[in-house]
Amino acid sequence: MAELVFFSGTMDSGKSTLALQMDHNHAARGRTGLIFTRDDRAGAARLSSRLGLEVDAREVTDDTDFWDVVAAERQAGRLVDYLVCDEAQFYSPAQVEQLARLVDEVEIDVFAFGITADFRTRLFPGSARLIELADRFEVLQVQTLCWCGARATHNARTVDGVMVVEGDQVVVGDVGDGAGEIAYEVLCRRHHMRRMTAEVARRSSAAEALLDL
Repeated sequence: MAELVFFSGTMDSGKSTLALQMDHNHAARGRTGLIFTRDDRAGAARLSSRLGLEVDAREVTDDTDFWDVVAAERQAGRLVDYLVCDEAQFYSPAQVEQLARLVDEVEIDVFAFGITADFRTRLFPGSARLIELADRFEVLQVQTLCWCGARATHNARTVDGVMVVEGDQVVVGDVGDGAGEIAYEVLCRRHHMRRMTAEVARRSSAAEALLDL
């Protein structure tokens, strides 16, 4: 039986690395798959890992219909056994439903990888639908660490090192226009709730040191 599996974790937990490994393992057994991603750090139509691995992929847009893509492949005589879908948090709920339909009606395995919640601790719509529909939901076991050394569980957005909790749900890279340097950082829940990033902690420690002089 084909499955829809959602692999999730915080940033830096190895999701894209696992996606690449999953494709390699299935291809090595003679299976044929398609790789999809959206807004990858390496640019359009690329799936990349922070370890330096990178492959070609199909860029998912708002207009992508996975059912139509697979149908076109099959009509051209190309077999599709599985899909690897990275950055799945950016997919629309309707696109996730298309993936579920491919599993149920065409017996294609779908392996989706993504972050569950945004910098505001709100579920991404695509991730929420995946959690609702997936046959299996697996949290990656590679632990990421907060600056304090505790297990990181939340993704934070920072502007010039200061954590923010308002703004567009999706911002890829620096936005410019005087908005400051946009970055992301993983934090434990305690420091996410306190909005204490590594930079804020560093500044606080430096200020305390000056007071002790």
